[in-house]
Amino acid sequence: MTILRYTFLLAGLLLLAPALFAQETLQDRENQYYQILTLPVPEDILLEVGGLATLPDGRIALCTRRGDVWMVENPDMYAGGTPQYTLFAQGLHEPLGLAYRDNALYAVQRGELTRLRDTNGDGVADRYETVFDWPLSGHYHEYSYGPKFMPDGSMMVTTNVAFGDEEWWRGESRVPWRGWTMRITGEGEMEPWATGMRSPCGLGVYDGEFFYDDNQGDWMGSGAIWHVEKGSFTGHPAGLRWSEEANSPVSLTQEAFFAKIDRRREMENGRYLKPSNIPDEADPDVLFEVQEELSQVQVPAVWLPHGILGISNSEILEDRTNGQFGPFAGQLFVGDQGQSKIMRVVLEKVKGQYQGVAFDFRSGFQSGVLRMDWGSDGSLYVGETNRGWGSAGTKTSGLERLVWTGLMPFEMKTVRAMPDGFQIEFTKPVDPKSAKDLDAYSGQSFIYKYHPVYGSPTIKKEPLDIEGVVVSDDGKTVRLQVTNMREHFIHQLNVPGLRAAQDTSLRVLHPTAYYTLNAIPDGTALADDAWIRYSSAAERAREEAKALAALKARRARAAQQAAAKKADAVPAYAEIEPLLIRNTCTACHNPNTRQVGPAFKEIAKRGYTPERIVELIYNPEPENWPDYTPMAPMPQVPRDEALKIARWINSLK
Repeated sequence: MTILRYTFLLAGLLLLAPALFAQETLQDRENQYYQILTLPVPEDILLEVGGLATLPDGRIALCTRRGDVWMVENPDMYAGGTPQYTLFAQGLHEPLGLAYRDNALYAVQRGELTRLRDTNGDGVADRYETVFDWPLSGHYHEYSYGPKFMPDGSMMVTTNVAFGDEEWWRGESRVPWRGWTMRITGEGEMEPWATGMRSPCGLGVYDGEFFYDDNQGDWMGSGAIWHVEKGSFTGHPAGLRWSEEANSPVSLTQEAFFAKIDRRREMENGRYLKPSNIPDEADPDVLFEVQEELSQVQVPAVWLPHGILGISNSEILEDRTNGQFGPFAGQLFVGDQGQSKIMRVVLEKVKGQYQGVAFDFRSGFQSGVLRMDWGSDGSLYVGETNRGWGSAGTKTSGLERLVWTGLMPFEMKTVRAMPDGFQIEFTKPVDPKSAKDLDAYSGQSFIYKYHPVYGSPTIKKEPLDIEGVVVSDDGKTVRLQVTNMREHFIHQLNVPGLRAAQDTSLRVLHPTAYYTLNAIPDGTALADDAWIRYSSAAERAREEAKALAALKARRARAAQQAAAKKADAVPAYAEIEPLLIRNTCTACHNPNTRQVGPAFKEIAKRGYTPERIVELIYNPEPENWPDYTPMAPMPQVPRDEALKIARWINSLK
């Protein structure tokens, strides 16, 4: 009898095990709506995708960082078939962009825009035509990107800056048009268009206008998307070296720029000092304030907060699938190489300038997302690479396909600025009870420094004063009254308390939006009595004031005691993993094996104190690890999180 009882108990535990131990991750939830399908690639092809273009017949063309161009037939694996790869061209110089127009492929190599044609119809390019070329200094960082075709048939190309020899941290333009956007016609006429670019990997066209995104770095506090108007300056000063050329549309010079902005070029013992973030800086420069003095400065249309919405932003692609890819037609999808994911951006024009909102969308790709294009069936092809750059994921390269399952995700579809706050539109009706509760919403506004340091912490942070809410009759839109909106600041809106009307167990898949408010729109604010000001927390506080006060006092004492114990305790990996991901540590480090940087176990062997590890997070000393790529300073990591990470690292000894 005893044996039977234990047998049944064991069987019951085995049946319950998946429910007890499996934890649904964000990627699991994303996969219900958008599935990642990995295309098989022959073993003898290293598909480090630098460019990707869909052809009218459904094939896709890929260029690789090693200089090959491949044609892929049956990329959607129709009827269970296998993709077929054919070498179309080779010998290109690290092409990082590809486009198709009029039966020709256009590839941007490091030093030229090249037209590739198959004139005899044998499936192999026999004409390599230079459309336009530009100088190279030979520096490794002189990547070039594009082209993007504009409505008039011209092409936009962007170029990276190099870095200094002694001042290896400082971007510089060694030869003409580095750090620039160039407009090039099919006949090979080049027109310098704008400058201020640092590492402009992502190009896009929206509403007939040209946009690009840049990566965090010197003078770039975070990744962002810019609308690039002719003659504008987007922030990095290296390209201003060529603004006095006869055909330059930019009149701002380096001399005029540095007369206003401190480049912090200091020497000690005959060597230049690498500038670092100044904590508690009294009055740091910010880009929109610089714009007030230097009119050619162009501020971002949308900021992509570093470490949250990517760390190395890439392709910008408008959804032109007419609903085949879900409820986001007309919106922008933005790749990220470092975090191996895709974000979603919605633009609007207010008072003549673009601004808008950014959301997380889909993570979990096998390597760094560099290039994207739409398939003939409305799915999204994703070309990937990470060699030398580092990325999340298990592979160094790849070709994957993102497919909408047909299920409607519960998401914030978009956010619009209003004269008195923001209006959020949802893909599904919201539960009115949760939506009318002010406690379902929270947020803050913040901005980044504009300085020659690599990246920036968030500064001038201020909680959003959300004072009222109005829910539409159909439940698809919610309007929030925000009484402390600030122009040019990023406004973070959190809606974790909202639930779907038809299923109140369903929460918003990605509950945080980041709206860049370049201008508050004109219009009529809602009357004061139109707003709902109900707060469940305030009501509970009124009803239970005395009891809660006593309870809070007891909890405060208990929390202090627990905090004291916790401060000395080694955090578990389950607690530390979200901190590693959020602060992008996993892009370069692995607990056990070498990645871009040393394994955490190797760091633990050094015997640093937790405080010393925190100091090295903020101010790395590359000479301590001469065999690894130098680590960039990470001033944006909160100190309490950095200390937790440090204690956990030391526990690996």
